[in-house]
Amino acid sequence: MINKKDITGIILAGGKSSRMKSDKGLLALGESLFIENIINAASPLVKSIIIVSNSSHYDEFGYKRVEDLIKNSGPVAGVYTGLKHSKTDYNLVLSCDIPLITTEVLEKLIINTDEYSDVVQIVSQGKTMPLVALYKKKCASIFEDLLNKGEKRLIYAVNQLHVKTIEIDPTMDKQVENINTFEQLITLRNEFEY
Repeated sequence: MINKKDITGIILAGGKSSRMKSDKGLLALGESLFIENIINAASPLVKSIIIVSNSSHYDEFGYKRVEDLIKNSGPVAGVYTGLKHSKTDYNLVLSCDIPLITTEVLEKLIINTDEYSDVVQIVSQGKTMPLVALYKKKCASIFEDLLNKGEKRLIYAVNQLHVKTIEIDPTMDKQVENINTFEQLITLRNEFEY
């Protein structure tokens, strides 16, 4: 397994959250915020954490925060920005809307890394998750080229790389669920209280 000193955690918290109408990383679940849960899951596996966000609200968590190097270009720019600022070869890239993520799930990405793959991503319920993935730093140059050509689709960008997809046990599907709407948030909070 890769040593944690060779891995940076990159949390993307710069989305416009158009469906939620609120900054998803700062939503509360129980006693903590989404971003705190994600930091807690990633911390045992990484040397440092970078939060990619244009919002100074994330400064209070005490981690390095960087703003998108290329504005208004979605998650491709977020991943690119995180990789450019990273000082390690491996990077655990996570979106800020997976509040139930666990260290156990993230370990599966690290365990399954190999020399050939640029990206190791999870598939859950038949859906690939490029924002629950381990990226090699060298992916930054490919993302930069695509951004310079106006390409903003993350799936397209990832498909230009050597990708390994790891299927998780169905019992872990909930841990990688994206919470994108207010309805999903209410449902999750209700389940969380029981």
